[in-house]
Amino acid sequence: MLEIRDMVCGYGGVTALRGISLEVKAGQLVALIGANGAGKSTTLRAISGLVAPRSGSLLFEGKEIAGAKPPHVVACGIAHCPEGRRVFPHMTVEENLDMGAYLRTDRAGISAERDRIYAEFPRLADRKRQAAGTLSGGEQQMLAIGRALMSRPRLIMFDEPSLGLAPNIVERTFAIIRGIRDSGTTVLLVEQNAFAALEMCDHAYLLEGGRIVLSGAGREMIENEHVRKAYLGG
Repeated sequence: MLEIRDMVCGYGGVTALRGISLEVKAGQLVALIGANGAGKSTTLRAISGLVAPRSGSLLFEGKEIAGAKPPHVVACGIAHCPEGRRVFPHMTVEENLDMGAYLRTDRAGISAERDRIYAEFPRLADRKRQAAGTLSGGEQQMLAIGRALMSRPRLIMFDEPSLGLAPNIVERTFAIIRGIRDSGTTVLLVEQNAFAALEMCDHAYLLEGGRIVLSGAGREMIENEHVRKAYLGG
């Protein structure tokens, strides 16, 4: 579904990705792990069109999207649930959800999708007229996920979804992400909790210094000595 070939990307004079190649197959949950500054978020931002690659190829369902603008990427079927949730704080919950469907014109379908989000996240339904900035961190994360799902993506990317959340909310968030994969939507996950990410993923890539240094099935990565020592506490 998604294939990155030799992608180089950076900011100003800083090179963040040094020729990475990876593949996300349809229906998989693929995890990117690594230390802060390894290039994980830059990878997602490049896919989303927020950062233009300097070189390399980025194919989604066989079509080149490297350097495409974010609206085009969304229209292709990719949604990005960003680090820090990034909800629109002065807009209501319902307005935030509707922003996720801004490229859609099927009003009945948008309404039905919104109802499905409310059924999945009842607390959002209770607060649909409330300003998003007044929600708790966990509620904002649910809203960010719901907003991404409103575009009906075939691939959804999560950037540090557990960051800053209470442990019980983290467990709920991971369960939701697994459920999204199980429902048939492909998932690309960047997550600081490496063990949790590896435990639930189909395949994983380890980024270090802007390069992919290791890849394999989640369980294989958990058993890898380097991964265990550097990212799983030994």
